[in-house]
Amino acid sequence: MRILLVEDDPLLGDGLQRALRNDHYTVDWITSGAQVEGALQHDHFDLVLLDLGLPGIDGMEALRRLRASSQPVPVLILSARDQLKDRVAGLDAGADDYLMKPFDMDELRARIRARLRRTVEPPQNQLIVGPLLIDSENFSVRQNDQPVNLSRREFVLLQALARQPGRVLTRDRLEQELYGWSEDVESNALEVHVHHLRKKLGADLIRTVRGVGYQLVVS
Repeated sequence: MRILLVEDDPLLGDGLQRALRNDHYTVDWITSGAQVEGALQHDHFDLVLLDLGLPGIDGMEALRRLRASSQPVPVLILSARDQLKDRVAGLDAGADDYLMKPFDMDELRARIRARLRRTVEPPQNQLIVGPLLIDSENFSVRQNDQPVNLSRREFVLLQALARQPGRVLTRDRLEQELYGWSEDVESNALEVHVHHLRKKLGADLIRTVRGVGYQLVVS
């Protein structure tokens, strides 16, 4: 799952990005409301975590612009504005949830899981593809009812392929799922993760389409 974090506080932004990446999410972090619309136009995100007190275009205006453009991505506001009128205004502007700062990280995690459960396609938390059972809530995989130990990025890669079994996904699409906008990605990083998945799940499970990308083979 890919999250867009919009937060101008460097300490909070860095802390949230690290914590959520440790929870197996791909997290891209921007610091101004002016960047929100462009980010969502060019890339797919499953959820936006939006601060309101942003420089320039504030979070509320960024949210109004998103909803005016019929952008359906779920938005969870994170804000120090704790008045009832602020919460009502945020929800009326199109937010799906509102969490006041300071907040407990466990509560944020629970709200993220709850929101993603309503929007993930298919709606179930589990994907069943052939002998594979992929649990997106517990980040676990079973093959022929036997547990398979995957790293975070191996899990994200397998999940991306399993959501569209039989369809060829491009290298660019898969790298975005794995790394977001990270610039320090080695050129063969995707191939390494595919290699490890094949060792753990079987050499024939993932097919290479030369010059395009990869495909999860459905038998």
